[in-house]
Amino acid sequence: MDAQAIDSPVALRGRSHELAALDQVLATVRAGSSAVLVLRGEAGIGKTALLDCAAGRATGFRTLRVAGVETEMELPFASLHQLCAPLLGGAHRLPGPQRDALSVAFGLRDGEVPNRFLVGLAVLGLLADTAKERRLACLVDDAQWLDEESLHVLAFVARRLAAESVALVFALRDADDRREVAGLPELTVRGLSESDARALLASAVHVPLDPLVRDRMVAETHGNPMALLQLPRALTPAELAGGFWLPGRRPLAGHIESAVHRQFRSLPADSRRLLLTAAAEPTGDLDLLWRAAGLQGIPAHAAAPAEDAGLVEFGTRVRFHHPLVRSAVYRRASAPERRAAHRALAEATDALLDPDRRAWHRAHSAPRPDEDIAVDLERCADRAQGRGGIAAAASFLRQATELTPDPARRVDRALAAAQAHIDAGGADQARTLLAYAETGPLDDLRRARLERLRARLVFSQVRGGGAPRLLLDAANRLAPLDAALARDTLLETFGAVIFAGRLGAGPGLREVAEAARSGPPPRMVDVLVDGIAGRILDGHGTGVAELGRALRIVRQELRAGAADADRRRLWLAFRVMPEPLAPELWDDDAWHELAVAAVALARQAGALAVLPMALTYQACSDVQAGEFDTAADLIDEATAISDAVGGVPMMYTSLMLAAWRGQAQPAMALIESTVDEVRPRGEGRVLGLAEYSTALLYNGLGRYDDALAAATRACRYEDLGLFGWALAELVEAAARSGRAAVAEAALEDLTERSRASGTEWALGTGACSRALLSDDRTADALYQEAIGRLGHCRVAVQLARAHLLYGEWLRRRNRRQEGRVQLRSAYEAFSRFGADAFADRARRELLATGETVRRRTAGTDVELTSQEAQIARLAGDHTNSEIAARLFISPRTVEWHLGNVFAKLGVSSRRHLRAALSAPGAQPPRARSR
Repeated sequence: MDAQAIDSPVALRGRSHELAALDQVLATVRAGSSAVLVLRGEAGIGKTALLDCAAGRATGFRTLRVAGVETEMELPFASLHQLCAPLLGGAHRLPGPQRDALSVAFGLRDGEVPNRFLVGLAVLGLLADTAKERRLACLVDDAQWLDEESLHVLAFVARRLAAESVALVFALRDADDRREVAGLPELTVRGLSESDARALLASAVHVPLDPLVRDRMVAETHGNPMALLQLPRALTPAELAGGFWLPGRRPLAGHIESAVHRQFRSLPADSRRLLLTAAAEPTGDLDLLWRAAGLQGIPAHAAAPAEDAGLVEFGTRVRFHHPLVRSAVYRRASAPERRAAHRALAEATDALLDPDRRAWHRAHSAPRPDEDIAVDLERCADRAQGRGGIAAAASFLRQATELTPDPARRVDRALAAAQAHIDAGGADQARTLLAYAETGPLDDLRRARLERLRARLVFSQVRGGGAPRLLLDAANRLAPLDAALARDTLLETFGAVIFAGRLGAGPGLREVAEAARSGPPPRMVDVLVDGIAGRILDGHGTGVAELGRALRIVRQELRAGAADADRRRLWLAFRVMPEPLAPELWDDDAWHELAVAAVALARQAGALAVLPMALTYQACSDVQAGEFDTAADLIDEATAISDAVGGVPMMYTSLMLAAWRGQAQPAMALIESTVDEVRPRGEGRVLGLAEYSTALLYNGLGRYDDALAAATRACRYEDLGLFGWALAELVEAAARSGRAAVAEAALEDLTERSRASGTEWALGTGACSRALLSDDRTADALYQEAIGRLGHCRVAVQLARAHLLYGEWLRRRNRRQEGRVQLRSAYEAFSRFGADAFADRARRELLATGETVRRRTAGTDVELTSQEAQIARLAGDHTNSEIAARLFISPRTVEWHLGNVFAKLGVSSRRHLRAALSAPGAQPPRARSR
């Protein structure tokens, strides 16, 4: 609700440290920046009272408050809607896509599944826009009970607040591990000191108190303020004065609930029924409560005793004195009493305006399975998915499962609910539902579907490990029962095997490919399955051609406007499986096209599990194109998304980018730490990439013996898409180390692969590698062929490398003038890319030809932060709003960073920014490798 700042009604005892922290938050906002704080503490410790104090001290602020409600956790964006409702009058100023996403999320209009990040950006923009007129304090109580979507968005906003003059304070129980707020500034709220606890207890007790009872209460409550205030109300004067209190062994929240419940039971029957109905209604809608009360015959005067007892307030909304009051009232009621309250609330809820909440109340009112309610819940799940509430859809489906009377249909719904929980990241719930499904009647198809979901559950948690075997077994079980689902599972199996790489203990690619050999239905998925199978089983001739045909068909169908369902299925269900196959074919055009398409679709669909992977694949293509800064920006964006959703970062392109940049110490530190991180997860493909990147790094540095060792390790396992690249590194390292036999063997394999592919990239790479081992006349022609072919590709780094190798060869044959041309071309290109090691290698060769070359410097006059450099690069071609959407920050923060950039570079407008960035000695540092 929208609250005006008021003086704190109570001076909190023993909270000087906590109040100082809150004052610092408010002071930071008054100074023009934003501030975030998470208050953690056990139930009743005083977090709500601290938020009350923060509201009272926020003079000059507009204050928004929301409190999570445990029973409302299943309704997507519900809490966020309550927080933002007073601000929606300014939503028309948001960019169209953000405004539409917010409207769909809040159920104000129908539409496609909203991109979660668009919703986050919309809320960020809404808060920033409001704060322009008046500082803003957002206070979020009981964050552990916010629905997943609301907490995700608020945590997203918290990580991106900078210059918006917004204070965002969360309060949640310390025992609740909500990963969304992990890493935000925290303050643990602890119990009062013994002296403060005794003083607080004395203020709540109005009869003589036995010293032993007093000391026991202070000790056993551990200074918990609510326990100290509530427990005396539940005890008789004899218990207080005579020392007969026996608290039992329940946890503190149980003590508090017991005390509240005793007050509750002392109320008149109608007041108890009214309070229970209010506790069962999460939104605090007073009109809805009184409609439901009327249906139960509860009179209006029933409210007074509850308010007089200090348990609840009936203002513009219903507000319990503390969330534990609501919990005590609801939890201690009998099942029939709770069902009666929900039944009345369901009848009082408008089926057209709020069908989801009505169905939710109906579900909680059902005494036994009810197919009509189960069908209603399935419709709720569909609507929830339409609003991007995957977790809510999973919850609705789980409820539908529990209320399904027919055993066979109950199994189907349990499997659907398990799938939804897997997609939502709810592994424990999915595991429980699969166990539940297994107890029902299972025909062969249902059994096969169950095993597939178990395999997918494993793969969702561990990319390698036992997932490939489980997926292949599921595909084989499905093959005679549901051919399409079996083929889908095989494509997932290919992905799992590729991830597992050399650490895989299950089936290899050949075994999966053999299982895939069958007549394909006309779907893109099947075209790819057969293309991969052909590549594995038929080798580099026929197999590569078949895989190439598969990728051409996919690209043609995508260009021709394949059905949205097919496009979404191809990219989202199979983790952009088509894209990594393009590097296996050395097809740079297909790689770039498919990577860009994957990113675009993942953004559009809000597929947060896929978007980081798609971004890193596109970044890898940009690395090959020599666009290192663009690649670094994409990697940073992917990492930010993974951090925001609690995902595992994709480290693939980071290793390659670090190797190309050629700074030995940071590159090897990143490679070694990544290997340590991924090995326990069974991601063997990363090990292959790490060895390839090490070989690339050392070849650039001219440490050929070290490069040879790393390339040899990289080539011990055939990682699709990487093995050919590793062979090229092995040829160069072995040739420069005088290991002719090793180089010849690697060259033979590389030549077979590059000729089978037949692309300009493949043939250019093959020609360059053959030149290293050829006689003078042949080598000259091969180097020129390589430069000619690679000049027609997007792989600018490989073209520069061909110029370098040719220049080195020419210099060693005293053809210095010709060598200088090639070496200068290589040096300028590598310097422009930021490939420091290869640039220094070209520079040393130029010096050896007698040419004077000044060492390239990045410039030290201007030091920009990583985000400043990123914004500076984007500012020339994008508006502040576009940059904000790209980087998941607010336009106000972009404006603030640009002000710093302008000041550091000595410019006053965007018009002069591009020139300033490219001026010698004023180049901002490149974005960090991650």
